[in-house]
Amino acid sequence: MQAEPNVTPMIDVLMVLLIIFMFMVPMSQRATYVQLPVEQPGGPGTPIVLEVGPGGRLALNQQALTFGDLGARLRAVYAGRPDKTITVRGDGAARYQDVVTAIDIARGAGVTVVGLDPRKSLGQHH
Repeated sequence: MQAEPNVTPMIDVLMVLLIIFMFMVPMSQRATYVQLPVEQPGGPGTPIVLEVGPGGRLALNQQALTFGDLGARLRAVYAGRPDKTITVRGDGAARYQDVVTAIDIARGAGVTVVGLDPRKSLGQHH
């Protein structure tokens, strides 16, 4: 009489491994795909900065201008831009009313997002 090996424990182990793999495969296929935004030309890579200084002095990207010219200049700048974002730098010596007026003109020219930069304006950056 020959003794045959008992294969029942080996079959039990294989069944447990099979069940584990059956549960792990669907879980590994659940993934979240993220599409990163693509920077558009004239977008966030080239910020528009409006500086308001003492005495009502204005500069748009370091080019001096007046309150009367600001609206037309902003409309021209934002005509081909998909994002309508501007950063306003108000000098500590500038009147608050001048900063508010500049923001109102920018909003009227189509700017939708206004960011405030607390650094000094008109060439006095840290």
